[in-house]
Formats: sequence, C-alpha cells, structure tokens
Amino acid sequence: MSKIEKLRPSGLHNNPAYSHAVTASGARTIYLSGQVSTDEEGRVVGEGDIAAQTTQVMTNIGLALKAAGASYGDIVKITTYVVGYKPELRPVIGKARSAFFEGMDPPASTLVGVSALAAPEWLIEIEAVAVVD
Repeated sequence: MSKIEKLRPSGLHNNPAYSHAVTASGARTIYLSGQVSTDEEGRVVGEGDIAAQTTQVMTNIGLALKAAGASYGDIVKITTYVVGYKPELRPVIGKARSAFFEGMDPPASTLVGVSALAAPEWLIEIEAVAVVD
C-alpha cells in the first residue's frame, strides 16, 4: 500500500496552501503533463478569468488522475505556471485550487510566474506527480 506523508516541519512557516516536504512510497509514480483550461473538445474554459481557469485545470488533473487509478490525495507535488503573475493572484488561485484538496493536507507546491504559455488564452498550467500502489 502506498504511503504519503506530508510534512510541516517546525521552524518553517505553516502555510495552509502547501506542505514543505512530502515523502512517498508506492509501487507506481504518475507524472501528469501540465494541464490547461480546456474542455474535452479543446475549447478554452474561463477565458480571461484566472479563478475559472484554475478550477478547470484542477478538474482536468482529476480526470487524468482517475484514468491512472489515482486521486487528488495521491498527489505529492504540483508545479503551477501563471502568465503575468502578480502577488494579488495568489489568493485567487489558492482558493480555486484548495477546493480540490479539502479535508487533506495539500501536496508540495511551486508557483512560477511566466511570460506566456503555449496558447495565448491560457493563463495557468499545472503539472502534478502522484504516487500510488
């Protein structure tokens, strides 16, 4: 059975948005490609709206996880790329993202501001790593 331990070491700020370190053991590691705010037909969802795009991205992550036999609780690390990042966007992204980790400690996380993504309509892209048996 996989074991995931999300650590919040003393001496480091206890931020509810992420875990500082995650240990994982399991039989399979799942690497998700960066997910963007598109629906099944490739149409952009939430054009110009970072909260709506974050929700769609996290929904897409859930679909990819399910296909691999995993869930949000199996995620050990996420990396978020945000076009034109400004600090005032962090609470908006965090609120939309945290709904998917409700009732559990969140994974380790990195947020990176970028000048552009692969399509001009995309405001956010999130990649994830999960560990399962």
